[in-house]
Amino acid sequence: MYATHPPLTLVAATLSTLFAAQALAEAGTPQPPAPETLTVLGQTYRNTATKTRLDPIETPQAISVVDGETLSQRGVSSVSEALRYVPGVNTELRGGAVNRLDLFNTRGFDNYQNFYDGLLLQYNEWNLQPQIDPVAIEQLEVFKGPTSVLYGSMPPGGMVNLIAKRPQREGKHSVSLASGTGALKELTLDSTGAINERLAYRLVGLARQKEGQAVTSEEERYVLAPSLDWQLGERTLLNLNLYYQKDPQAGIYTTVPARGSVKANPQGELGSDTFLGDEHWNQYNRDVTLLGYKLSHDFSADWQFLQNARYMDASARQRNTYNGALAADDRTLSRNAYLTDEASKGFVIDNQLSGKVQTGSAQHNLLLGVDYQYLDADVLYRDTLDYNAGDIDIFNPNHSQIDTDSLNFVYQDRKQIKQHQTGVYLQDQVRLDRLVAIAGLRYDSYRMDTDSHNLYAGAASSSLARIDQDNLSLRLGALYELDGGISPYVSYAESFEPVPGADKHGQAFDPATGQQWEGGLKFLSEDMSKMATLSAFRITKKNALVTDPDNVYGPKLQTGETLSKGLELEGRIDLASNLDLSASYTLIDMAITRDTSGLQGKTPVWVPDQTASLWGNYRLEQGAAAGLRLGAGLRYVGETELDAANTDKVPDYLLMDLAASYDLGRLSQRLKGVEASVSASNLFDQTYYSCYDQNNCWFGAERNLEARLKYAF
Repeated sequence: MYATHPPLTLVAATLSTLFAAQALAEAGTPQPPAPETLTVLGQTYRNTATKTRLDPIETPQAISVVDGETLSQRGVSSVSEALRYVPGVNTELRGGAVNRLDLFNTRGFDNYQNFYDGLLLQYNEWNLQPQIDPVAIEQLEVFKGPTSVLYGSMPPGGMVNLIAKRPQREGKHSVSLASGTGALKELTLDSTGAINERLAYRLVGLARQKEGQAVTSEEERYVLAPSLDWQLGERTLLNLNLYYQKDPQAGIYTTVPARGSVKANPQGELGSDTFLGDEHWNQYNRDVTLLGYKLSHDFSADWQFLQNARYMDASARQRNTYNGALAADDRTLSRNAYLTDEASKGFVIDNQLSGKVQTGSAQHNLLLGVDYQYLDADVLYRDTLDYNAGDIDIFNPNHSQIDTDSLNFVYQDRKQIKQHQTGVYLQDQVRLDRLVAIAGLRYDSYRMDTDSHNLYAGAASSSLARIDQDNLSLRLGALYELDGGISPYVSYAESFEPVPGADKHGQAFDPATGQQWEGGLKFLSEDMSKMATLSAFRITKKNALVTDPDNVYGPKLQTGETLSKGLELEGRIDLASNLDLSASYTLIDMAITRDTSGLQGKTPVWVPDQTASLWGNYRLEQGAAAGLRLGAGLRYVGETELDAANTDKVPDYLLMDLAASYDLGRLSQRLKGVEASVSASNLFDQTYYSCYDQNNCWFGAERNLEARLKYAF
């Protein structure tokens, strides 16, 4: 069964919605446009691509930015949703009903880890992934390609840095109420301002409850994020920040088989709200506390120091099921029940010294940094095994079969994980007239100890595994500024990821490494009304583990390799003072180039061959409808592979989103500061899918509608 596209007239409908909106405005006295708001990112902000205050347009590598206004307009409730229109990024890898983690891939490489204000959100590689809610985010910065020179261990496709909302000295306050699909109930608070000449604060809060997409599931979240800027002196600023999030309920994590969802099943067709777990054994609650500070000191106009540090205390408790293969009757599914109890404590710190040095006609922007991170994680995993948690009829599911008191967990694994990583890096960004060149070098030392204690059928065993690896990463690039705002660039960058284990000779594995060559053009018009980036990339990931053909059950060989190459185009244009369009397109050709198990030449799952998007905004500035803002967008995701063996395809899909807001203060002075907004994602409720293999598929997000009333004062 394949999803059908909306009519091709969707494209025309999107554009006509924007261009024809002006005809709705009645003749009247022209009113001045609303003043644009300028977001001050703060003295402690550093550009993700360089860890300096330099403009990203000067960086010879692709960067995409999603600002806070866009996040608010589109009504996004997760980082994955916020990335839907970013080129090179594929989101919703586990569908629309699973939202307890921000999982996406960039340029074809999966990424489970984000950065929050320049520091890694530490992930225990099980189920405890800290998430940052968009309510606390000022903007997202997507840095494409290998980023290890500045950030250490990361996949080669790129990274996402979430920039936190910071205190402002100008007093601004807002509260909002929202309702929508799934009986949504949401309350938000955002307040900032000066306390005195030295202190400024920000307080962000959120309370949200709604029904999950899958039947019987619920979602619930509470966020509190206060921060304080303390001007210790004329040149010294201390920022204290806290992020606390509690998720009592977080939807589902189960899958559906391909037959009945993405593929035809003679017994019937599954709905996008299908749940094949059990309401008595479906739980995920998480608590995350992030306590940090930023200390910024300007030694002079040319030299600055920034110390950025954060402590994490997090826990998660999960009760869930996972599926076996679909039976021969095409409707009976066996299940196992499992649980995880997880706790993590971590600390990350990054020390950055940056400065400018003039040598002849060349200006050097130097950066010297030392960072360190530590993670101490405990994980308890218990499993019933043998698929004895009760079969379920996928077309007539009974969601109340499991008696939690009678579950027999025959397998238990308790792990204690300790990670240490220290990095030292040096970067020089040189400007010589119109030429901008960058060079960076980093050394990392990584160690992880995993102490495991297993219990199976009454027999106990223990093991201690260690990773002790180091790596040297390199980054080079150059950009030349031509007349007319056009800047061609070329760059080379490297990444690394630690690899556990040893080969058959007892030799510890080396880190997996990535190398990218990228070239392209950046364009920015003089009046900043037009901007575009065209990039071509080639990423090779080496040292992946593969099966030894001489001993398939023995130690792995470290000879695997994957190649990803493609094109990205991203642009924005202001067609008028009240009309703008943004668009993106990505083409990826990705394949496993070295393997021993029959996967050579195959494309990994979750990697679409093409993605594209278009979004437009129109603001009415005259007549009775003045103050109305309309937005519409299309996003296309090409077909992906159904499984690792590439036996079938997951079809492509095209979705439409809408957004509108109106300043009610235009109607009456008594309503000054009140704004009403609505947003719709997947407007035509198209059915689409994501799959990992024949047994594990997910439905994409259903149509989601949200109405919000916001009061700013």
